[in-house]
Amino acid sequence: MTLLQSKQHSVEIIPADLLLYAYCNAMFPMAESRNGPLYWYSPDPRAIIPFDRLKVSRSLRQALKKKVFEVRVNAAFGRVIRECAEREETWISEQIVQSYLELHRLGYAHSVESWRGDKLAGGLYGVALGAAFFGESMFHSERDASKVALVFLVDRLRERGFELLDTQFMTPHLARLGAIEISKDDYLDRLKQAIKKKRSFV
Repeated sequence: MTLLQSKQHSVEIIPADLLLYAYCNAMFPMAESRNGPLYWYSPDPRAIIPFDRLKVSRSLRQALKKKVFEVRVNAAFGRVIRECAEREETWISEQIVQSYLELHRLGYAHSVESWRGDKLAGGLYGVALGAAFFGESMFHSERDASKVALVFLVDRLRERGFELLDTQFMTPHLARLGAIEISKDDYLDRLKQAIKKKRSFV
C-alpha cells in the first residue's frame, strides 16, 4: 500500500486535476477521520466487481422484481455523499465532500440513488473516467436499497461499454456481492486500457 500525505489543508478542496490524475494512476484519497488528515492509497491487491460476477440474493431479487425503489442518477449527489459520511468512523471528511462535489459539478463524479417516493433510501457514488468507474461509498436506510443501486450501476456500466468497476479495498460485504481481488499489476493493465476509451455515464 502506498501512503502519501496530502499537503492540502482541511478547508481546501483537492484540485480536480490532481484527483483525476490520481485515479488514472491507481490512487485515491481517504481522510484518516472526519476531521483528520488526508492520505493517498494504492492498494495491492485491488478489489473489483466483474460485471458477470455480481451476486443477487433472493431478497434483492424480490426487491428488484417488485420495483420497491425508483432508481435515479445524479438527482441528489450531495445528499448521497453526506449520507455515506454519516457513520461513527468515516474516511469522508468535509474536504472529501467538497472535492467530490466539485468533481460532480465538472461531470466526473456521479450518484446512483434508490428512492421510495420522496425518501432517499440508499445509494452510492463514484467517479467515471473513460471505461472505468471507481466506486467510492454506499449507504442505505432501508434494506437492499444500496444493493438495488449497485445492480442498476452494473447494468448501466455494461450497457454503456464500461470495462472496469473498481471497489478499491475488499470487505466481507463486497465479497458477498461478488467482488474479487486482483494484483496491482493486473489492475494497472486493466486501468490503462479502460481509461483510453471514451464512454458516457449519463
